[in-house]
Amino acid sequence: MIKFLDQNGNKVELSFVQHAFEEEAKHVLVICQYEGGWLLTNHKKRGLEFPGGKIEPGETVEEAARREVYEETGAKLDALYSIGEYKVADPNGAFVKAVFFGKVMELHATDTYFETNGPVLVYGDLLEKRFGEEYSFIMKDQVVAECIQFILIEDLVNKI
Repeated sequence: MIKFLDQNGNKVELSFVQHAFEEEAKHVLVICQYEGGWLLTNHKKRGLEFPGGKIEPGETVEEAARREVYEETGAKLDALYSIGEYKVADPNGAFVKAVFFGKVMELHATDTYFETNGPVLVYGDLLEKRFGEEYSFIMKDQVVAECIQFILIEDLVNKI
């Protein structure tokens, strides 16, 4: 278990194990790759970030991950791999997010990208680029760094 404080001073616990917490995940974060680039979405308020969002009633965590990626980027995922979960002890209530790594098989333009301006492909060292002002605070969080490093160390890009 990796523990740290986020930029708001909230306690964060990250585990590379599914169902690591008593609480069920109510949100998803999907780290995506497409044709050698990282697939992000341009959130209208927060900036560039990986797709994700709330799990809807009756939906599995995997279904939510695929839906959120499609809604925010127009991408259809081929492989989807569960990386783990993280818990944020926010003063307004703790929440758990399930984290996935997804390989995109197709990217389509759609009529709407919901609260985003659609897909953005980023090539190169995202671990460094993510600190640019155009990136969301979520991208600057240690969760993203730890998950990308896990993906690279485990060589998930080539395994799935």
